[in-house]
Amino acid sequence: MVHGAAHTGACYMATPDLRPGWAPRFAGTGRHVFVPDWPGHGRSPQRADFPTLGSADVANSLLALLEEIGPAVLLVHSASGPMAWWMTERRPDLVRAVVGIAPGPPADLLKDLPDDPAALAALRDDASAGRPVHAAEDRPVWLNAEFAASSWANTSRFPQHAFKHYFASIVPESPRILNERFNIGGRGLRVGDLNRLGNHRILIVTGELDPRHPREVDAATAAYLDADFIWLPDRGITGNGHMMMIEDNSDDLAALVLDWLDAAGC
Repeated sequence: MVHGAAHTGACYMATPDLRPGWAPRFAGTGRHVFVPDWPGHGRSPQRADFPTLGSADVANSLLALLEEIGPAVLLVHSASGPMAWWMTERRPDLVRAVVGIAPGPPADLLKDLPDDPAALAALRDDASAGRPVHAAEDRPVWLNAEFAASSWANTSRFPQHAFKHYFASIVPESPRILNERFNIGGRGLRVGDLNRLGNHRILIVTGELDPRHPREVDAATAAYLDADFIWLPDRGITGNGHMMMIEDNSDDLAALVLDWLDAAGC
């Protein structure tokens, strides 16, 4: 289970209101669950060159983990989505399937955005461009409480009474990873050969209130990757945002993903 930007694996261990998270729920079905932290995040030491950490660096670290533990299902969230597509293309032998929770798309589907803060500011409300945030690549980026509240904790399903507990888990992010997520300067991770993903089952799950993942954006990602796509309102599940693994119906959503994994033989 791989976290997204500015987070750690803690988002899978327990919810901010102290319910069991997805990691123990999935482990309770008899699966072996690994919850790594990206380099420089959480339990992984942060080096002095952290601002230069790129998405491919993280992806290669995760591939090194898979080389140790063997082929696995990648359950990824947000900015780890592009890493999963890239990893699967490069080492299809190490990836059994991919579950993307509001995953970032491969950069093949994104515009090459200018490395210009003023030009990007004009796109901050453009969901088709990912509502980009420009980051100067000379220091770690701290995303503030206002950003967290509007982007990650913006739903009534989020445990608002535990927001302070949640925000305490937010960590600084590499500006390079943020810029690559939005394909600023055309530097995002791309999928060079879709055929290498062809034998892998992929699921993408998206909630209705995720400001950077409207239905049409994640549906386009699913179509490009030949993935199964679950738009939660189509299942009668409304009110979810970006952090669905810690929202009030997280157990129901875990069951939905587990059912898919069972059907996929994973």
